[in-house]
Amino acid sequence: MDALQERPGREDQAGSPRITIVLADDHAVVRSGLRTMLERHTNFQVIGEVSDGIEAVRVTEKLAPDILILDLSMGGLHGLEVARQLLHRKQKTRIIVLSMHLNEDYIREAFQLNVSAYVPKECTFPVLVEAITTVASGKRYLPPSISDVILSAYVGGPNINVKNSYDTLTDREREVLQLIADGLKNAEVSRRLFISSRTVEYHRASLMRKLKLKNEAEIVRYAVEKGLLSYRLSQPRE
Repeated sequence: MDALQERPGREDQAGSPRITIVLADDHAVVRSGLRTMLERHTNFQVIGEVSDGIEAVRVTEKLAPDILILDLSMGGLHGLEVARQLLHRKQKTRIIVLSMHLNEDYIREAFQLNVSAYVPKECTFPVLVEAITTVASGKRYLPPSISDVILSAYVGGPNINVKNSYDTLTDREREVLQLIADGLKNAEVSRRLFISSRTVEYHRASLMRKLKLKNEAEIVRYAVEKGLLSYRLSQPRE
């Protein structure tokens, strides 16, 4: 995890508090570029950055930024699961998803999880600035580049309240699912989540029962079909 040291809030030249931001993306070059551009803006202050979903939850809880700029495809926890956990923990931080994934299901689920904005990664910097300032004012934001068809699917889609088996998993079961699908063994999951191997095995058995999965290969296939691993599996590992 690459987290910046916590810094006290600063004011801009007009004396107004800056909008504090945490960046969550698994690519260091993306975080670095975003931080450089954002900190040139007098109203923004980047107070932290993380490279995986588990740290995104932890650092957001610790630093309580105004805005979390969140990628979806990260290790540890998928971005939507980060949003779900922060929603359950009643965090006041507003979330802007910045993602290459623009399918209707992701966008609809993101807004169901109280995400405040969904912005494509190929957007221009002024669009991201507009998203940040709009969200910081308490409003939601969706850029024009995301079609009305996708927006209407979120607003009035027939499946918006349909639950699936994934919804029955606890937060911990989702964490274990993601880490096992990432290739971690029980002992590694235990160390990562600071729980015993026996507890890992309990959650593993529980999630497999709920999802009707029989082995690790089916766990990985389920994670890919759910979109939890789609980006990383399509990219070469560094």
